[in-house]
Amino acid sequence: MVCVLNHPTYWQRSTAAILAGRSNQGDGVEWSTGLSGLAVGLLIAAVTAPVGVSGAVFLLPVQLSVLGVPSPAVTPTNLLFNVVAGPGALLRYRRTGLLYSPLTRSLIAGTLPGVAVGAVVRVFAVPGPAVFRLLVAALLMPLGLWLVTRTLRPARPDPPTEPSPRAITGLALVVGIVGGIYGIGGGSILGPVLVGRGMPVAQVAPAALASTFVTSLAGAAAFALLSLTGAGDATPHWYLGLACGLGGLIGGYLGAHLQPRLPETALRLLLGSLAAALGVVYAVQSLL
Repeated sequence: MVCVLNHPTYWQRSTAAILAGRSNQGDGVEWSTGLSGLAVGLLIAAVTAPVGVSGAVFLLPVQLSVLGVPSPAVTPTNLLFNVVAGPGALLRYRRTGLLYSPLTRSLIAGTLPGVAVGAVVRVFAVPGPAVFRLLVAALLMPLGLWLVTRTLRPARPDPPTEPSPRAITGLALVVGIVGGIYGIGGGSILGPVLVGRGMPVAQVAPAALASTFVTSLAGAAAFALLSLTGAGDATPHWYLGLACGLGGLIGGYLGAHLQPRLPETALRLLLGSLAAALGVVYAVQSLL
């Protein structure tokens, strides 16, 4: 992973593809759309990176409703966003020595096979987005509200027991499958759950983002292979995904730089608020 982050051609190819001003699919995306994607990616990543969320789960409804990415292609496009945006925050966390930990290894061990399974399900079974929105709303809305409430009013002085490595890997496997289906990194789900179980945000955030980056690489590769089968449209929206990713790259670095300056209480409140807000947004969308 470090070799990928430090390789100069990684940045050169991403930037060159965006400056070309067009998609490899010849879809005629205008510069204004690309600039909008860059701005949205930067803003989302700057807010979510301090709490270990890549922002892809917030970018998903924007791509569908505002930027006009068609439903089958939005999943690999979101994974492409994670691949391009991820190194920004990871480089910052690597400098602080927070990137490598047993938690990172446990999360990757679960999400990596999960995202491959999810990619196969997405292409051949194609679950509808309404089901995904309902599931996300049902999970994140109460979880976010609970996390905010417990941060403001601790129920008991004793800290909760942290989950075991086996439980963390099992949870990561389920989240990886969901991420492979819908093109999200999983940090928006893993973060609130792990922090709610007593883990500090400073420990969870780098591990969740590292897991998101590695599994997004695997998911993007899986969709590339599945696109060769001709089963469904598994090709990402290259130009828009790279534009959003470049914004996320900058925003993620800024957000990770900001994290050590924020108190734990503020980070927990931010994570809980983001989770609850996302649950509300998806609940409303599922009812429309």
